[in-house]
Amino acid sequence: MTGKGNASFEKLLGQYDWQIPGELIAQKPASPRDSARLLVGWKNRPESAEDTFLNLDKYLPFGAVLVFNNTKVIPARLTLQKETGGQVRVLYLDHDKNMIRVLADRPVVPGMKLIIPHHPVFSFVVFQKSGKYVFLKPSFAIAKFPALLKQFGSMPIPPYIKSHTMTESELRKQYQTVFAKRNGSVAAPTASLHFTKRLLAKLARKHFQLCYVTLHVNLGTFSPLVPEQVRHGKLHQEYYEIDHKTARILHQAKKEGRPIIAVGTTVVRTLESAAGKDRQIKRLSGATDLFIREGYRFKFIDGMITNFHVPKSSLLMLVAAFIGKEKLRGLYKKAIAERFKFFSFGDGMLLLPNKRAYSGE
Repeated sequence: MTGKGNASFEKLLGQYDWQIPGELIAQKPASPRDSARLLVGWKNRPESAEDTFLNLDKYLPFGAVLVFNNTKVIPARLTLQKETGGQVRVLYLDHDKNMIRVLADRPVVPGMKLIIPHHPVFSFVVFQKSGKYVFLKPSFAIAKFPALLKQFGSMPIPPYIKSHTMTESELRKQYQTVFAKRNGSVAAPTASLHFTKRLLAKLARKHFQLCYVTLHVNLGTFSPLVPEQVRHGKLHQEYYEIDHKTARILHQAKKEGRPIIAVGTTVVRTLESAAGKDRQIKRLSGATDLFIREGYRFKFIDGMITNFHVPKSSLLMLVAAFIGKEKLRGLYKKAIAERFKFFSFGDGMLLLPNKRAYSGE
């Protein structure tokens, strides 16, 4: 990218460089989860509301359908040992029939052998490096790898969660939604961490319809934006699926004019990727590289629930595209002043286009 292009890219990032005080970065989840604080904002109204997630139903539009991501976070971090005795921590990303793609925290070279400490029967050979990615060839059937991650891996919590005191067993429970079902993510769909079984039951009693899609979150969701992504208008790819039952629910809701509330940016990307220009679900599965930023015209969702995101991120741009950049900046300013907690284990927001006909009125 030219110097002029780099300057343009830095100027864009600067528009989303909102300073978050370090002490407001949550190091553990709220307990119980649905006691997390909720900030409600409307695109066309200057005011906002503060509450807790347990009272979410008071602010949802009548007849709303809430769509959740039922992906399950896998213990994707694995500590391996070189033949020289040094250790390498890798983060599993994906695999094919005979190769595993990871990120490594130490230099490795093709041909190097890596073993699981104290379990040399499980070894890997560095096959090749491609940019920041490392490809490992296992000495065992790759079908055994998920079980090895479950036994020897650790949860891939974000690096800004530095001072927690949770054990690995506790992390596997806390950094996971209560409805997680389908293995495949290396990061949690964090907007859904606020939901408890009692909150889901309460929403169902209040006649809100709940349904689920799957998008497997990969590391690209949290990776810093690069100029090429802005230039091409595409992000990393993530795989999604929408089952026929959910598609029928969504089609019927659209037909009846009921609002669709996406729980999390992963659900936003899924539904917006799957929908056609006629505001109907067209693709039930696929890989999405959709980059939602200012100027994007939403085809399918009518509202979203989301956490507070890292500055200069594609996630922040997505949320700003929906509610408006200056409106979102104001909500962040209010959240900071009111000492809300930020990022993965932090509090969240309900964002809606207007303040008409919501359940609390």
